[in-house]
Amino acid sequence: MTSMTYSTDNLTNYYAAIQTAGKLRSPMHAQRWSRGVLKTLGINLDRGTKKKLARALPNELAADLTRVFWLAHFRNAGQTQYEFLNQVSRRCGNSDPDFARYPTTAVFHEIKALAGKEVSDAVAKALSPDMRKMWEAA
Repeated sequence: MTSMTYSTDNLTNYYAAIQTAGKLRSPMHAQRWSRGVLKTLGINLDRGTKKKLARALPNELAADLTRVFWLAHFRNAGQTQYEFLNQVSRRCGNSDPDFARYPTTAVFHEIKALAGKEVSDAVAKALSPDMRKMWEAA
């Protein structure tokens, strides 16, 4: 996968990269999956790491990461990749966690490119060991 540069107010290239790498049909699908992955990631990060990542992202993406509500949610320190992909899949209106691996990996890759190494390492450290592998491989 190749990373592109994005202006903070135009994420067309960001969504195009996710559409291609995520095997999605349209930019609207890429936007839906990006939002779903970021919201699911947001409920699985501690507050400090989430803020650090949000500051490194364009406003639209930062809002997707930080503006998520989950009643009485406790982070799952042992969350598996399958559990995460299942949550993302359901949030995006899909029922196949196996397919969710493609757009999730694409979103992770693009987010890591936007955030930089230091923030990316902080996110990896905050994730469960199984999710950390997926984040680092993206």
